[in-house]
Amino acid sequence: MDNCKIINDPVFGFIKIPKGLLMDIVNHPLMQRLTRINQLGLASVVYPSARHTRFQHSIGAYHLMSGAILSLQQKGCFIFDSEAEAAGAAILMHDIGHAPFSHVLEHTLISGISHEEISMMMMEVINRDLGGQLTLAIKLFKDDYPKHFLHQLISSQLDMDRLDYLRRDCFFTGVTEGNIGSDRIIKMLNVANDELVVEHKGLFSIENYLTSRRLMYWQVYLHKTAVASERILVSALLRAKNLCAMGQNVFASPALAYFLKNNVNAQWFATHNECLGMYSQLDDSDIWCALKVWAQHDDKILATLAQCMIERKVWKTEVIDTPPAADHIDRLRASLADALGINICDTHYFYDVVTIEKDMYDIGNDSITIIYKDGTKMDLSEASDLLNIELLSKKIRKYYLCYHRF
Repeated sequence: MDNCKIINDPVFGFIKIPKGLLMDIVNHPLMQRLTRINQLGLASVVYPSARHTRFQHSIGAYHLMSGAILSLQQKGCFIFDSEAEAAGAAILMHDIGHAPFSHVLEHTLISGISHEEISMMMMEVINRDLGGQLTLAIKLFKDDYPKHFLHQLISSQLDMDRLDYLRRDCFFTGVTEGNIGSDRIIKMLNVANDELVVEHKGLFSIENYLTSRRLMYWQVYLHKTAVASERILVSALLRAKNLCAMGQNVFASPALAYFLKNNVNAQWFATHNECLGMYSQLDDSDIWCALKVWAQHDDKILATLAQCMIERKVWKTEVIDTPPAADHIDRLRASLADALGINICDTHYFYDVVTIEKDMYDIGNDSITIIYKDGTKMDLSEASDLLNIELLSKKIRKYYLCYHRF
């Protein structure tokens, strides 16, 4: 009898999932939900082939985790089989709490609670379903275990999550400039004083990794067309939520209706036992199905926003270095009201100013340590003579003025 399941992955080739605990996690309904959530949200508006799922990403991150554990063991780092299995389980489930369209709806359908916190809730559910076998995996995820380096493989500047999504997103978008040598980075990892470090001969690979990550953020994740599309979706959901509050009939699946009709936050999750179950029923298809119906809604604002999503009528976006002037916004709102035939007080649904601040390397928070043959350790900012670490660690702030075309 076969003791593993083989998944043919377009990025890494054949990936083996051992039968037992790890296979049970992959087959769990909460994990299978990720097959219905796009990894890159609405980036497919710009890159049509970017339709891979959170499930694919999680399987890829598990594959890299397996390789990292094996590489560290071969270098003499003692890792119990139970710890290796727990690390694999934790990275499999690290994204399990994501909302539809990934990060887009975290502050629209819910507020005051992150997908990481919801992931923890879902892990506890799976742990109960599997008879407590995930207790160690949850400790690693929470960094509540003596071997800190195992947590760093799950969440850090060089975790398996980032190494997979950069390779995978690069592959599916076709942005080849963002490709990284994940295999070589993993081979260069080591452990010193319970800290994940990179051997000096892997320095060039780390430099390429940070440069590629910067490129992917500004060219893919924060592309102005993708950001504008996200704002349309957010506006549509906010309008639907507002109509529900006014007692109007708005089509939605039971799960989506639950979040449209209630103001769900961290306290709501804690005091309503059914909330997590409703959340686990939500995926991208709920939103798309609703948008198709909303495009014919009697409410002009909701219908127009839904049509923009369905027919790819993307808002115009201006990327600027300073906040737009108040008089410019006033003129914009007046033009929107005139073009759409709506009250000026409702024009907030048709424009948004998005402030985006991003850095690629935080020197003061979980920085990358380079180790030399003599055991000397040095922060990447000191070891690299190629990278402008000051530039990479600087928070770049941009303002995206997105508005309906008129």
